[in-house]
Amino acid sequence: MINSVKEKLEAALEDWEMMKNASEDESEECAERFERHFYVFIDALKLWYRHLAQPPSSIEDAEKLIEIREIIDRLPAPLELNFLTELELMIDGEDQVRYD
Repeated sequence: MINSVKEKLEAALEDWEMMKNASEDESEECAERFERHFYVFIDALKLWYRHLAQPPSSIEDAEKLIEIREIIDRLPAPLELNFLTELELMIDGEDQVRYD
């Protein structure tokens, strides 16, 4: 299951790179594609998290998990806060409503 999470992370990171290098005409489309794939990654992560035998009860405990550490290490700095916010919502059992 974690392999699916990593695959979706890679897709989002590819979109991140494309978005950074996009022309002005392409930037909106690239940003939307990145956002869509970022939340597909988050949804896969939620599914993985829900299947943990002992899910962490705090963000600090979550950051100690090897899988989470590997994800954080792959994220560009500007995405870390978004990721940690989503992770905290998972730990708190909250589902964030996204508007398209």
